Amino acid sequence: MDYILTARSLGKRYKNFKALNDFSIHVPKGAIYGFVGKNGAGKTTFIRLVCGLQEPSAGSYAIYGTENNDPGISRCRRRMGAVVETPSIYQDMTAEDNLKEQYRIIGLPSFDSIPELLRLVGLENTGKKKAKHFSLGMKQRLGIAIALAGNPDFLILDEPVNGLDPQGIIEMRELILKLNREKGITFLISSHILDELSRLATHYGFIDSGHMVKEMSAAELDAACRKCIRVQVSDVRALSRVLDEMDLEYSILSDTMADIFAKINVSQLALALADQGCDIISLDEREESLESYYVNLIGGGNRNEQTVIRGFREIKEK
Repeated sequence: MDYILTARSLGKRYKNFKALNDFSIHVPKGAIYGFVGKNGAGKTTFIRLVCGLQEPSAGSYAIYGTENNDPGISRCRRRMGAVVETPSIYQDMTAEDNLKEQYRIIGLPSFDSIPELLRLVGLENTGKKKAKHFSLGMKQRLGIAIALAGNPDFLILDEPVNGLDPQGIIEMRELILKLNREKGITFLISSHILDELSRLATHYGFIDSGHMVKEMSAAELDAACRKCIRVQVSDVRALSRVLDEMDLEYSILSDTMADIFAKINVSQLALALADQGCDIISLDEREESLESYYVNLIGGGNRNEQTVIRGFREIKEK
């Protein structure tokens, strides 16, 4: 397989803290690679290394097959664009003037392609409106337009939908898909908003505590995401006790809801819950979400006060 970006045994240390530890990654050409991890997992650190903003403490990475310690790495970086954390735009300039400034910085001799670039990101009608008056979604799309100025075939986006309203998220999704399908641009998208990422990604990398836990294609993820029974009950603690007795794997979603990853006898479950003074409110079959898969993959943990249980763990006492 042809890879745009790879890394092996990559490390980044800040004094006594390891932001990246024996990290590896493989981003295929033409992919939309979902770089998945909670805040502080090391996603932005890796992106900053690839963009040349920091140097690794150990290991290496390669862009288009060129190692980071090769003098030719700067030339390879000209073939990529990035929006890291927040878009770098001039707030008192229009979208067109922002692009003209970027063209000057990277040494492009003509502004002729700017109108097409503005159309591509949906900012062709902004006229003399200054960027400081843009919505957050418009600023994000302007940041992508700036990153596209040098006609790259690889784009890195760090949390591109963070803070966007639903319409802004849809517009960003459509833009990424359009650039990938029509321009053949490869994407590395760092995000912790997994539901949205699952609508885009062709490949995934799951990072935790600076280490790549698993890489897989979207097809492999679909196969790995199991079907489950989502059950809503009046007392989730009673449900947990019953499921432990039945030796079933499950995941607690809230005070009243859980996913059960096994075939169940509904009548038997209802009777067992009734003995515990617990009622079934609703029950339906569904597939395990990307979010649930990720939390289970890294071993659970507290996420928005959600307690994830695999196997026979006790419910965390509140």
